[in-house]
Amino acid sequence: MTARAAAIAPGGIGNIGPGLDVLGMAVSGPGDRVIAERVLGRGVTIADAGHPELPTAADRNTAGIAAMQVLSFAGAENVGVSLTVIKGLPLSGGQGGSAASAVAGAVAVNRLLGNPLDPMTLLACALEAEATVSGRHADNLAPAMFGGISLIRSLAPLDVIALPVPAALRIVMAHPDQRLRTADARAALPQSIDRALVIAQMANVAAMVSGFWAGDLQMIGRGLEDQIAEPARAPLLPGFIAAKTAAMEAGALGGSISGAGPTSFYFATNDLSAQRVAHAVRDAYAALGIACDTRVAHVATQGAIGLSEDSTSV
Repeated sequence: MTARAAAIAPGGIGNIGPGLDVLGMAVSGPGDRVIAERVLGRGVTIADAGHPELPTAADRNTAGIAAMQVLSFAGAENVGVSLTVIKGLPLSGGQGGSAASAVAGAVAVNRLLGNPLDPMTLLACALEAEATVSGRHADNLAPAMFGGISLIRSLAPLDVIALPVPAALRIVMAHPDQRLRTADARAALPQSIDRALVIAQMANVAAMVSGFWAGDLQMIGRGLEDQIAEPARAPLLPGFIAAKTAAMEAGALGGSISGAGPTSFYFATNDLSAQRVAHAVRDAYAALGIACDTRVAHVATQGAIGLSEDSTSV
């Protein structure tokens, strides 16, 4: 057991279009860091939640809840732990920030204890945190833990299937100057769904999974059509429809809302095409008076990792 440990977990895309709660991918770029330190007493405290709007009560903070779960699973409830969260991902941004904090918190505390728990148990700890804050789903958690692209077949028991990552796939992440709470986005989902829509959605998810296995970007693009969550959430996201239209006209393979939004994402076949899509999306938002940050990324094949002592300074 050490006195101080840290970890970082990547952000990502939840749902990946039609894969509501069952498909997710880790994305290169920003992530959330958590530093865990041994302190006197027992239980988990939050020294810094990483943002003034995030709760400092451990039982309301995803990093804190995940850390509490790790202590419980490891039989270390008598250990005192203080957490410092360094947010690299936006709040209510649809880039998996709550999941990344939960995963980084779980991994950091596990390292503090000498790594008694395996990654799937850590994922279960993080799942409890996500369930408390935004709902019981692991489409962001699994990629944050393992990297790459994940298919969540089941939550009970946890069954996560890693999908192959096409090397040529490029991702445009577009984050407009907006916020949308996951709770509000989930509240917008329909309570009942027409059978024909369910069948079409199943077919699109199957096409995407097949495309990832085959490395067929065109098939992935054809499958990237969400007929359930996107139509329900689009009215909550001013400019999204115009941005998606512009992206498709600029050559995107497909696109949708990232997680609960407001970030959207678009797939492209190479860097040049992705840059064109990014410019088109940014211009579409600008035409509506909405500032939007865009970046070209790829699938992050590395999930959560422990950080060296030199990397734990705030």
